[in-house]
Amino acid sequence: MTGKTAPPAADPAPAAPKEEPAPAPKEEPAPAPKEEPAPAPKEEPAPTPKEEPAPAAEGAPAPEHPPAAEQPPAPTDVPAPVPTAEATPAPEEGSPAPPAEHPAPEPEKPKAEPPSSPLSLTVEEVSENSVTLTWKAPEKTGRSGLDGYLVEICKDGSTDWAAVNKEPFLSTRYTIQDLGSGDKLHVRVKAVSASGTSVPATLEQPVLVREITQLPRIRMPRHLRQTYVRHVGDAVNLMIPFQGKPQPQVVWTKNEQPLDTSRVTIRNTEKDTIFFIREAQRSDSGKYQLAVKINGAEDKATLDIRVIEPPGPPQNMKLVDIWGFNVALEWSPPADNGNSEIKGYTVQKSDKKSGKWFTALERCTRTSCTISDLIMGNTYSFRVFAENACGLSEKAAVASGVAHIEKTKTVYQPEKIPERDMMEPPKFTQPLTDRATTRGYNTHLFCSVRGFPQPKIIWMKNQMEIREDPKYIALIDQGVCSLEIRKPGPFDGGIYTCKAVNPLGEASVDCKLDVKIPK
Repeated sequence: MTGKTAPPAADPAPAAPKEEPAPAPKEEPAPAPKEEPAPAPKEEPAPTPKEEPAPAAEGAPAPEHPPAAEQPPAPTDVPAPVPTAEATPAPEEGSPAPPAEHPAPEPEKPKAEPPSSPLSLTVEEVSENSVTLTWKAPEKTGRSGLDGYLVEICKDGSTDWAAVNKEPFLSTRYTIQDLGSGDKLHVRVKAVSASGTSVPATLEQPVLVREITQLPRIRMPRHLRQTYVRHVGDAVNLMIPFQGKPQPQVVWTKNEQPLDTSRVTIRNTEKDTIFFIREAQRSDSGKYQLAVKINGAEDKATLDIRVIEPPGPPQNMKLVDIWGFNVALEWSPPADNGNSEIKGYTVQKSDKKSGKWFTALERCTRTSCTISDLIMGNTYSFRVFAENACGLSEKAAVASGVAHIEKTKTVYQPEKIPERDMMEPPKFTQPLTDRATTRGYNTHLFCSVRGFPQPKIIWMKNQMEIREDPKYIALIDQGVCSLEIRKPGPFDGGIYTCKAVNPLGEASVDCKLDVKIPK
């Protein structure tokens, strides 16, 4: 704008004394335009509305624009422009410094980057006249944020892309309406922000506009949702059902690569797909991807197959130490685990006399162990098997050396038990107690005695020894003495005495027995 307003300002220049200062700036600005041609057009937009009278001289605009502080008084002193023209030479001499400072910050302005492409663009639904799309927001939206998305379509065989929506929208789901049945369309989506438009996200395959009566869906069996394990040489025969109308397209890949048809056979029907391997090898292990597609709509599933075999033998087995009846062993894990985690190790021993192997330790989870309870005088050899989900290794690691359990000279020394004098005179631990009984009812008298040697028991009635009388029965068991009086009468009452006698002494206890006559 300032470049166009300069010619009309030349009319007032010949008036009054404005012609005299004109030659002075004409001589000085000669070097100025060489230094300030670039910054002059950049700084003109700001002062243009304030400095219409200032460009009276043709070469003056270059030195007058950088010092912005001197320009405001110019319009106030319109009748006396002469002093302003005379004052201009002074700042013109110092003006080269400010122009050098202004252009410096301009390249520091960061360039706004457009957003990245939308992610995971897929077809959600297809009908006779519409297609529904879904996608995810881009990873980078820029400093200014995301304004929305633009959806564009192009017919198959053409290169003309047409926008479907006039204005950007923020939803990550969009339905394209009013399409012709049977059309084959390419679809792409762009992210739009104030800083620009992203690279479009495009569907890999064109979409055929026709009604899908049933969306594709894979019904993966439950036992195939986790890792499917088979042994080497086994057959793999899996049937995976799916659904979808019209007839979906079935695609198998392994680790995102096409299948090796020499190893895997695929047979598809309207409702399922059959995955067959005649003899599985370890190279058949991996993740197989199954995709069922109908006109851009698809469902995916992953089948993880692991083919295993017995592991190799452990390595570097050696005898570490031998002491007493014990042996310490160490070894290293096998070089080949058979494509399955090692569950443990089985340690076996063999003595030189029999030559037979016996299992000493099973499912040892460490790579070292101690074998105990070996027989002295025998010489032992040791070997170790590795074990995984397929079983024990076919070969074992055998220790290079043998373990000889030496005989130790031992002398049996019986324990000396001090002799104890067990001799004891008789002593009653439970005395007799007075009793009262009824005529005609059997009565028992009890007491207990101890002593060693076992004392002889003598029963007396009124200080008279009771000898072999069928009316009385005397017994002794484990020191308990008893006297049974059978059908006592009034004359059986009195004082009964139990006397114990052995070589060390004697002891006695008494009791009174009353026999009552029933009325």
